Formats: sequence, C-alpha cells, structure tokens
Amino acid sequence: MDYKGKKAAFYTLGCKLNFSETSTIAASFKKVGFEPIDFKEKADVYVINTCSVTNQGDKASRNIIRQAVKKNPEAMVIVVGCYSQLKPEEVGHIEGVDLVLGTQEKFHIPAFLGNLEKRETTEIKTTRLANIKNYHKAFSWGDRTRSFLKIQDGCDYYCSFCTIPFARGKSRNDNIQNTVAEAKKAIEKGFKEIILTGVNIGDFGKSTGENFLNLLKALEKVEGLKRLRLGSIEPNLLKNDIIKLVSKSKVIMPHFHLPLQSGSDEVLSLMKRKYSTGLFSQRIKRIREIVPNAFIGVDIIAGTNGETEELFQESYDFINSLEISQLHAFTYSERSGTQALKIPWKVEVKDRKRRTQMYINLSEKKLRAFYENHLGTSQIALFEAQKNKEKMVGFTGNYIKVEVPYQENLVNKLGSVKLNSILPNGNVAVEIE
Repeated sequence: MDYKGKKAAFYTLGCKLNFSETSTIAASFKKVGFEPIDFKEKADVYVINTCSVTNQGDKASRNIIRQAVKKNPEAMVIVVGCYSQLKPEEVGHIEGVDLVLGTQEKFHIPAFLGNLEKRETTEIKTTRLANIKNYHKAFSWGDRTRSFLKIQDGCDYYCSFCTIPFARGKSRNDNIQNTVAEAKKAIEKGFKEIILTGVNIGDFGKSTGENFLNLLKALEKVEGLKRLRLGSIEPNLLKNDIIKLVSKSKVIMPHFHLPLQSGSDEVLSLMKRKYSTGLFSQRIKRIREIVPNAFIGVDIIAGTNGETEELFQESYDFINSLEISQLHAFTYSERSGTQALKIPWKVEVKDRKRRTQMYINLSEKKLRAFYENHLGTSQIALFEAQKNKEKMVGFTGNYIKVEVPYQENLVNKLGSVKLNSILPNGNVAVEIE
C-alpha cells in the first residue's frame, strides 16, 4: 500500500542497539511513502521502540506511549521493542495502543498498517522465544556524527538478573562480509565514526563460524571510516589479541566499555556472570599496559539480591582500586521470570539508591582524574551538530568530551585541539590548533 502524504514519528528508549533498529524501522516507512517527522509533531502513526531492562524502563515506555496518544488521539500507535516482547498483554492494555509487535515482527511494521484506522481492540503479534531466530541488520542515522552499527543480537548468557535473552532470543549475527557492507552504507551517509552495538558483541561469529577479532580487522579497512568504537563487551570475551589490535590501530579508538556488575566474587556468582574480579582486574591492567591513554567505562549494579552491606563495600573497594575512567551505575530492579528473585537476601530500595549514589560519586571522581591527567595534551576531536548555537561539543579518540564556541564549519569535522581546563559543566575547554 502507498502511504504517500502520511506522516510517521518515532521514539526510542533504552540502548544504542534500539537506536540502530529504530533507524531501520523508519527506513521501512519511507519506502512505502511516509514522511518521517519529529515525535513532538502531530503524526498519522507513532512508533515507540521500548526498553524493559528495569522497572524504570517499563515506566518510561508507558509515559511515552501515553504522550503519543495525547498528541493525536486519532493516530495509529504502535509499540515495539523489549517491553512489547516481554509483556505484550500489559502494553496492550494501555489505552490508545493499536499494535503491539514483538522482536521478530517490528521489522515488518508496514505489513500490519492497513488503512491506518484506529483498532477497536489492540492487535498483538509476537513470536515465541524458541522461534526467534532471524537476524535483522541495522545502523542508526540522524543529525549526529556517529552511527551505531548493529553487529549482533540476542544473548545466551542468562544472567540471573537479566531479561534480555527472553526479549531478544539466542545470540546470532550476520557474516563479516554483510556487516562490512552495512558499515560502508553508514560511511556513504557521511558518518566519520561508527560504534559497534549489539546485546553481546564479543559473541559475534557464533552463528556464522567467524569471530569478533576478524570482524574488527575487516572494518579497519573500510575506506572513509575515520573512527571505530567498540560497544560494551563482556570481560571474558575481551581477549588480549583484541586489546593488542586496538593498541596498534589508527581506526579503532582507545575506548573500552566493560560490564562488571559487581566487584564481589560472591555476588558475581549469584549473578551467574562468566568471570571473576581477578580476570576483570587483569583485563584493566593489560589495557593500561599497552593502551595507557584509553578511556575505560564500567557498568555496575547496586543492590542486587544477595548483596549484603559487607559485599557492597567489597565491591566498592575493588572498583575504587581499579584504574578506570567512569562508572555507569544502575540501581537493581526486580524483573519477573529471572532467577535473581529466588535469592533470599533482599536489599531495601533506599539502600539500593544510596549505594548507587556512592558509585556515581566515585565515578565523578575518577572521570575528573582521567580528564585532569590529559590537560595540556593535544588530541584529535570529532565535533557534533548542536541545537545550541552558542557552544558545541566533540569527543577525542579516548572519549574526552570537549567544548568550544559554536562554529558551523567544525560540524562533523576532525580537528586537533589542545585540552586546557575543566569547565563547571564537566566538559573540557579546548583551543583549536
């Protein structure tokens, strides 16, 4: 059906993987005639790509759905993403929702649109977890200078606190040749930098008999690609040969993002993680040995079931001892169907929040120290488009956020800058060299 003259608006919650997939979904709408517009505008169709990693993710998704219904009560409202796959009936009971589509179905939305009339009852289309097998390629685009390239989907780890394997299915990927072809498409759209994303990117190759290292080597050779960043990679899958490749590469940026989740071996065991604090510290030490200026971001969860005050302090002290750059701290949230609910020790919500804040304070201290350690140095920064025409920001190769007065000619440009001082907002003031 041709929907020429109709308008569609999209909203993404959650991870970078969701952002890449929303772009692909939006492209499918353009192919059948829709004009994509800002989510704040009145549209004929609203598509909300949801997150369900935490209770807060569910709540945020519901709020955005209700905003869409309020903007245009006559518009078709379609909800996709992890929340839709995990709790389709719950989503379907939100007033004004017309379509709830699961993990497989979200890439074929135009086939469900019909004449765009509001449904009398919500239509729900999902695929059982065991039958989620197809891989759908994706990369993000928009007004940013970086593109999120999906290289992998699903997860086979089944950590006790996590619902993602139930929302996205088993680990799977396309082959290296096709993934490189997607990267080339992103470069053709003008992007200078690509960020690799997925649920478990280090698992790349599991479904094609290839491996993540060889993918990186192939992507390095893509003509026109100036920067390649690794997304979050499991510590047990960050092998020494990958770290060594980053240390020698002119394309792969010195930037690592590792999910630790707890600095206590006892809690890691309860979480059913696949590494110990000993292995994690070895990875950090190896990075610092051969990529000394690397930015190292670390994910941590505060207050998971079984984390006594003593185990939390053990975790905090371990993280404090690591030479990392930043923490991404999350407050533990119970998720139905997870094994963590069977762990007897429950942490009070107020204590979870207090522990999270302690991690946030520690993160701020470590990030400032990392920035201060680079003041006076010259770096190459890539500047981004900004709505604020008074100032603009960019990122160095090792992910230091820099700021300069707005200059249109700098947008999506790489340039040498000298890092001068840390501003009150936490960014680093630089001068163009």
